[in-house]
Amino acid sequence: MAVLIAGLILFLGTHSTRIVAPGLRERVVVNGGERAWRGLYTLLSLIGLVLIIWGYGLARQDAVILYQPAAGMRHLALLLLLPVFPLLFASHMPGRIKAAVGHPMLAATVLWGIAHLLANGTLADLLLFGGVAGWAAVDWVSSVRHPRKPVTSRAPSLRNDVISVIGGLAVYGILVGGLHELLIGVSPI
Repeated sequence: MAVLIAGLILFLGTHSTRIVAPGLRERVVVNGGERAWRGLYTLLSLIGLVLIIWGYGLARQDAVILYQPAAGMRHLALLLLLPVFPLLFASHMPGRIKAAVGHPMLAATVLWGIAHLLANGTLADLLLFGGVAGWAAVDWVSSVRHPRKPVTSRAPSLRNDVISVIGGLAVYGILVGGLHELLIGVSPI
């Protein structure tokens, strides 16, 4: 469990600099340049992600059961996961979805975490999915309170919304259709 926790701390901590140390990015960029910031951010994130994957795999081998999900929770989880990939697509494609949601990637992350908590009941699940969903919710609130300037100058497009929905649902179908089981070892159906 220690490996999973260390990975979560490193990954989510790296992704929390805007929340807990709002000026850190700017200071690193001023002192070392944009490449220094991106390099450090990427390296720490990748190390954290590797530790999360490895730690979650280790924790699943000797699972601590906290609760047994109620009947039908897998179906509810699958329903909650439907908008996740369209939201992820929309986070990179300006359109009405992005304008309406504001932060579609964070919304997708919250839904992803909640859905997985409904269908899984181990301590490792609570740490991983609950931790990531909780972090995303805090980041979402923080980003609403302290908005950043938009990175893109492209105008919102209905075409982008259509691509987000079709592309996102295609990825969802591929994952549910077998890729999740191939990658994670668990069929979501």
